[in-house]
Amino acid sequence: MKIVVLDGYTENPGDLSWGELEALGELTVYDRTPVNDEEEIIRRIGDAELVYTNKTPITRKVIDACPNMKFISLLATGYNVVDYAYAAEKKIPVTNVPTYGTASVGQFAIGLLLEICHHIGHHSESVHAGNWTNNIDWCYWDYPLIELDGKTMGIIGFGRIGQATGRIAKALGMKVLAYDNHPNESGKALAEYVDLDTLLASSDVIALHCPLFPDTQGIVNKDTIAKMKDGVIILNNSRGPLVVEQDLADALNSGKVAAAGLDVVSTEPIKADNPLLSAKNCIITPHISWAAKEPRQRIMDCAVANAKAYLEGKLINVVNL
Repeated sequence: MKIVVLDGYTENPGDLSWGELEALGELTVYDRTPVNDEEEIIRRIGDAELVYTNKTPITRKVIDACPNMKFISLLATGYNVVDYAYAAEKKIPVTNVPTYGTASVGQFAIGLLLEICHHIGHHSESVHAGNWTNNIDWCYWDYPLIELDGKTMGIIGFGRIGQATGRIAKALGMKVLAYDNHPNESGKALAEYVDLDTLLASSDVIALHCPLFPDTQGIVNKDTIAKMKDGVIILNNSRGPLVVEQDLADALNSGKVAAAGLDVVSTEPIKADNPLLSAKNCIITPHISWAAKEPRQRIMDCAVANAKAYLEGKLINVVNL
């Protein structure tokens, strides 16, 4: 049995092992596959039965051209890169990794916030550049510093990751508000559920942890920003298209939004003309909230478990059948 991994590098740049997957069949791992070259994708899949992808699209054309493909698994939670509905018509199960980075992503959201509050990286660079050595005072700071205790964090999307962020925010002394279509008891223990307008108007910090759906796309836009407090901080390490980027850039430049911490943007890698690159007080990191070794090992473990379950005829983590 042949197994192909189309884009394995971000999952395993060399610090993990493909050994358990290799034990299941003849394994070929490509670090990267051109995402816009369907013919190359088809060539690389060839007659493989099990196919793994992260961001490489598997379209209707690819599915039709690879009749031996019987199983598709994502090395991620999101599965929109696969035509999963057509795969279902062809009786091809599509599986994903439903949870792996909850703690890491929540931690990263707070990391973005703490960097905004204290500018730790900037001040460290300043010290190494000699600015403290040559300073007439025993301390200095180049930006206003922010204490979070007593402030309010509003979290849009209060599932596992939103609640992980909420727990840390609460430990920092923050009041936590949540907006979610599906309130649950664990969420109620952490936060006060409110409607979206109340959250926007009441929050000093707004964190996005909701999935990307038609009703959440562009949820941060000029109209919702207008409802926010002056000087609000916005965090997004969920999905880039949740934000209308020009609207956020305008709000940052005007000072309506004091700062933003972003780990995701609408098009990745980020385009050189993205307006957020030149916006004031905007921290942008390259989609790495999930990338600590521990979450990536969980992805690997789940990827192997998905394959084993398929081979045993007991499918798990299926998203389309």
